Amino acid sequence: MAVLDRTKDNPWALKTPPGTSEYTMHIDEKDGTRVLICTVGKTVLLYDACCIDDLHAMLKASGEWVELGGADEQKPAKEGTVEAWGRSPVNPIGGWYGLKKGLRGRFGAYIPPLMEVLGLCELEHNPKNNRMKAI
Repeated sequence: MAVLDRTKDNPWALKTPPGTSEYTMHIDEKDGTRVLICTVGKTVLLYDACCIDDLHAMLKASGEWVELGGADEQKPAKEGTVEAWGRSPVNPIGGWYGLKKGLRGRFGAYIPPLMEVLGLCELEHNPKNNRMKAI
């Protein structure tokens, strides 16, 4: 299990894979569920913290590079991407890892950099079409 120990007072300072946006992430509990709280400017997104171990397991099983495909909730996710998996009815939780209605997307943009910092994946940092692979 990934070590998720950062609090609001000591969050991870992260950048999106292309390095174009900065954001912070920390762990907390909401309604009995451990959640990742992602703050991008004044926007706050919530993700079920189990997504880290679940995504790592999926990437390990794949053994391949997987395109990130970050997209807002209102936009369709490209098939075969991390974003599509993060909202798929066939992932371990049976749907969205994003927990805040209207802001459940962008899983493929914000979760991979945290996984890289945690030492769980290799992550590309190109201007577009980045991919990740489990370590």
